[in-house]
Amino acid sequence: MERPEPLRVRVHYDFASTLCYVAHRVLGGMAGELDALGIELAWTPLDLAQLLRWPRGGVVAAERRANAERVTRELGVEARIPAVWLDSRDALGAALALAGDPPREAAFRERVWSAVFEEGRDPGAPGAVEALGRDLGLALGPELLARARDELSFRTALAAEESVTGVPTLMLDEWPFAGIQTPETTRLVLARWAARKRARAAEEA
Repeated sequence: MERPEPLRVRVHYDFASTLCYVAHRVLGGMAGELDALGIELAWTPLDLAQLLRWPRGGVVAAERRANAERVTRELGVEARIPAVWLDSRDALGAALALAGDPPREAAFRERVWSAVFEEGRDPGAPGAVEALGRDLGLALGPELLARARDELSFRTALAAEESVTGVPTLMLDEWPFAGIQTPETTRLVLARWAARKRARAAEEA
């Protein structure tokens, strides 16, 4: 029997967010379960500083840092949490520019996550994104990054219109499922959503 087309779930993320890094690791560990549910994740960059009007380079508030430390501890994900809100626009824009080449986009996304939260590197430092691209044999020049920044700003504004108020956010049709939960809770929510969506499709067929 032919498998049905997978259900796509957009995951809004920002490379500057520790919680998004945790989501990346947790959801990555659930790849087999998501495949069994027939769900495909579409990682979608979003500039949280633009969305929430946060100052780039500002010191992360103590309560936010404490929350990030708690989540990493509870979900068993080790991370070097940045002390300031990093400027992730070029890294996010590069990921957008690579969206038409899923294997390279996924490799770049993994490289940035590792650089920021395992190596403690700043993706907003001069030449940082170009260097990360070179690690993968990718040419990410300034003109490409400038165009991608404009697209990132546009996509972020669209996400705001969809009631996205933070990251990570999984879009279950028009319903934003915000934050990162345990694998058990995430599995339950996604399984229920997928079952309802497929049942509605069957009724309409």
